[in-house]
Amino acid sequence: MAGRWVNRPEGSNWGDFGPDDQLGRLNLLTPERVVEAVKEVKTGKRFCLSLPLDLPGGRVLNPRRFPPRLFATERNNLANYNFAMEQENPELTDVICDDAALICLQYSSQWDSLTHVGSMFDANGDGVPEVVYYNGWSGQEHKLAGDPDHKADPLMRFEGVRAKALGIENMAGACVQGRGVMIDLHRHLGDERTVVDFQTLSKIMDEDGVVVEEGDMVCLHTGFSQGIIDMQGNPDPEFMHNGCPALDGGDPELQEWVRDSGLSVLIADNYAVEQAPGKDRRNGPKKVMLPLHELCLFKLGVHLGEIWYLTELANWLHENGRNRFLLTAPPLNLPGAVGSPANAIATV
Repeated sequence: MAGRWVNRPEGSNWGDFGPDDQLGRLNLLTPERVVEAVKEVKTGKRFCLSLPLDLPGGRVLNPRRFPPRLFATERNNLANYNFAMEQENPELTDVICDDAALICLQYSSQWDSLTHVGSMFDANGDGVPEVVYYNGWSGQEHKLAGDPDHKADPLMRFEGVRAKALGIENMAGACVQGRGVMIDLHRHLGDERTVVDFQTLSKIMDEDGVVVEEGDMVCLHTGFSQGIIDMQGNPDPEFMHNGCPALDGGDPELQEWVRDSGLSVLIADNYAVEQAPGKDRRNGPKKVMLPLHELCLFKLGVHLGEIWYLTELANWLHENGRNRFLLTAPPLNLPGAVGSPANAIATV
């Protein structure tokens, strides 16, 4: 550990899972806990927890992210779509379709890797804050390649920028599966933007009999993604930025609960899990824009899931007096990626 960091942030768990750990609290998804999660399957009914990847539509939610661009690959200077192989060999009857996509990995239902948000922090003890991520992995562990002045294809001018540590492939290799626990904020708070502190969250959990145990994968239903579906790819800016509940990420009691509950991941069907920008309660001249992201991704190694589709599952669980289920949710195994689409499945 001395080779990577000397100081660790207050309230963090750096080093607790080993000096080179890149999984964070995914380490809590042990085989024994997966066995317990499988016991939540009573009917075999399954729910897809991913929005169509071309939603929310447009760039209202985040102007830096654009919808997927789907196109055919090329074959003999033609679109490799409805391509009759007899054009290459008259004896063949095959017809081929083959395509490609250019996507922003965090445009729709997504996982944040532990390299999505870091901090300026003096990890090496020299008195100068540097770019650092979970468990003391330095910004020097990220590779910058390519030509920033690339003219031919502006979208590719930062090609080669990737995470050499903490990339999403670590999460994929962990085979993310365990017990999901639903907290239905929308059923109690409706479509209005309510900034949910710990007292509100705790009251809802008590009323619904929700218990979170170590290793659980916590899902927050806010109704936001159902609103996205209802808008059919033409999102209303007011709803996108001010609709549905979101956690008060700077609430010290809420942060303490996230730290002490032992939850392995934190998932919501809204934009950022927390109210963005958040309210950092710390004294001093320096603040953070997303205090829950800092706590989870930077300090604790808790991966965040955002813009999942949870409404049908939440409704079914409520109708059947349940809040627990088996959750299977690996990301794409894309080395060096900061995030990934989340094509998760809940089995009840």
